[in-house]
Amino acid sequence: MGGCHSYPSASEADDTTLRPSDISNNKLGINNNNLDERPYLQPQYVCQKIPTTDMHALTALPPGVDQSEWLASNTVAFFKHINLFSSALSEFCTPSTCPTACGPGNTVYTWTDEQGRKLKCSAPLYSDYAMSYIQDLLTDEEVFPTKAGSAFPNGFIFLVQKVFLLLFRTLAHIYWSHYQETLVLGLQPHLNTLFTHLTVFSLQHGLLDPEDTQPMQDLISALGQGQNIGNS
Repeated sequence: MGGCHSYPSASEADDTTLRPSDISNNKLGINNNNLDERPYLQPQYVCQKIPTTDMHALTALPPGVDQSEWLASNTVAFFKHINLFSSALSEFCTPSTCPTACGPGNTVYTWTDEQGRKLKCSAPLYSDYAMSYIQDLLTDEEVFPTKAGSAFPNGFIFLVQKVFLLLFRTLAHIYWSHYQETLVLGLQPHLNTLFTHLTVFSLQHGLLDPEDTQPMQDLISALGQGQNIGNS
């Protein structure tokens, strides 16, 4: 499989971007769960994305490419990007700062174990479960074959849908609980671009249901101005 995407470097940050000196250290690691306003929706941050990136051209199935192969290569790419981004913020996501895995509006994400039991766990533990699950899938030759001529398994699309749901929730938690740290590190253009790319790809290929994306619909609409992100 191939085709892992890399984003170009962001242009110089907007003058309104927060800098490390703008937020005192005692606020780092304290999530946004109790805030009435959602800072990631502020216009000065919504407009910050990696420039000159045509998301629809980037996500469309190229002529002559097998759809399963396209889904597989992009799944690998998204996992690498999002896992790397999440790792950059991992020191701020702890059982004490994030005792539950949640997204906007305090949407709580529970992990379903192999026995079908729903487990309410901390955000770092949920992330560990999710990333380990995805990693195991991606390295399973029976699920994500890498040899030429190998067939993808029946139900492959459903496995990809589960992966994208977990990746979407990972970004939703970052926006909801760790956006301040994202601003301090100057990563918001990359986060907006990564989220837009994931959302456009998911909607274009039917990987996320409306109820999955609903907690982030306000941001999807804000980022999708002129790009029709919300219109699949």
